[in-house]
Amino acid sequence: MNTYVALLRGINVGGNKKVSMAELRELFSNLGFSNVRTYINSGNVLFDGKQVSMKAIEMAIKQRFGFAVPTLVVPVSSLRAVVKATPEMWHNDQLQKVDVLFLWPPYNTKTVLKTMPLVAGVDETLFVAETVVWRVERTKQNKSYMQKGFIGSEVYRHMTARNINTVRKLVSLVGE
Repeated sequence: MNTYVALLRGINVGGNKKVSMAELRELFSNLGFSNVRTYINSGNVLFDGKQVSMKAIEMAIKQRFGFAVPTLVVPVSSLRAVVKATPEMWHNDQLQKVDVLFLWPPYNTKTVLKTMPLVAGVDETLFVAETVVWRVERTKQNKSYMQKGFIGSEVYRHMTARNINTVRKLVSLVGE
């Protein structure tokens, strides 16, 4: 049995695509997963399972809630790799913004960085475990490619983001 995190894209944002975390936990339990728990209201579902089908999860969500929700299932081992590779001084706070971009195939390779014209001296990135970890100082955020050109791009439509604090918390909830 392995532990996974399902990352739901675009739920409970601005009053749209409202999904109850209690109903989401029940849905995952009904799909046969165990030790199901959620973290915050943005669609982070931790669970244990043997065989995991993202398509089956997406279909169950659509059937239950009445709308499609792109869902990426990531092994907790990948989140651990992200946390380990990210410098400890990178955290989401008033001085800096650090997001982890979880990418759907075929964008989940290092070549994705070539499609992101990052601004030297502004954007800092790492590629680890099929994700891009992106850091920018808040005072430079308005100069960042990630703020200007990224939203609406092809890659943007095939990813979901969590800030590094959330990713670290998800790993801590699972433990070693």
